[in-house]
Amino acid sequence: MGDETSPPDPHSLIPAFKFERILNQDQAGRRIILHGTLYTHPALLILERAPFPTSTSYLSSLPHTLSTLRNLGANDVYFWYLASSPSPLPSPSANVGELSDLKINLIYPCTAQHVAKYSPQGVRMVTETAQVYWERVRPYMDGKRQGGRLNWVYNIIEGKTEVEDVIFRTPLQDTPNDEGFLLLPDLNWDRKTMNSLHLLGLVERRDLWSLRDLRKRHVGWLRLMRGRLVDAAVGCYGGVGVEEDQLKLYVHYQPTYYHFHIHIVHVAFEAGASQAIGKAIGLESIIATLEAMEGGEDAGMESLDMCYTVGEASELWTGIFEPLKKASRTVSELQ
Repeated sequence: MGDETSPPDPHSLIPAFKFERILNQDQAGRRIILHGTLYTHPALLILERAPFPTSTSYLSSLPHTLSTLRNLGANDVYFWYLASSPSPLPSPSANVGELSDLKINLIYPCTAQHVAKYSPQGVRMVTETAQVYWERVRPYMDGKRQGGRLNWVYNIIEGKTEVEDVIFRTPLQDTPNDEGFLLLPDLNWDRKTMNSLHLLGLVERRDLWSLRDLRKRHVGWLRLMRGRLVDAAVGCYGGVGVEEDQLKLYVHYQPTYYHFHIHIVHVAFEAGASQAIGKAIGLESIIATLEAMEGGEDAGMESLDMCYTVGEASELWTGIFEPLKKASRTVSELQ
């Protein structure tokens, strides 16, 4: 990176990005992922069109300030066009978020796993039994926790980074040392559009890697955490119309990183792949499942079969489930 002895200045990174190729683009054309380099290191630049500014002055002037306006057709009361929108003009009351029309994420330096994750790929539905989890998936998770891959999470928990972004953190005296948690905006939210509100609840303890580690003895803590997270979200954004019954909480399986966390989103947030069946599991459903389990306090999610989707380029598919599928097919052919 530019200076190996200290973190790079974030503002200097985007202009220094050198484009090499388009890695992926969504069908709607709102999001494009570029692969390139930064100071000779591989990097991904993720560009997404931000929502329209909502200021009255901008919207009032929009119809008569469009450029390159071209009519594409007309039928009865319907007319359709192509045009270029004007750049919002700064005003004394406008903030940076209101004037920005791109949401940008940078991954630098990126790994082969990052490239595979964001590349176009087929998707498979797999069933992870308890045996497959313990024998194959759990060791895979362990490997993904090594080599400093969770340092960015620990930096947030320890108050080293993103301190100003934390919306809520449990006071030390309110919970046992291993039951603390905090709430902050998810990096994919533009922090202004309430219908796409996306927050992240991070637990402070490090022994919970995924929902597989949850047990019946955690039910009370999970209920406490749900209530505190919802209260904090409403307390922060209630002034702009967010109410308790407009929030939903879910957990990913498989998650992107193996430190237990909860997603809190607005119910109006468009449900893409990250909220689809085979990826997202409601927190309330997890709690109910744990409560209904037979056994003592140590009974937990590790004993269940889990069905979920994996990308064909992911290591979970190429390293675990594809070989299992081929082995099962071979056994069937020999019988």
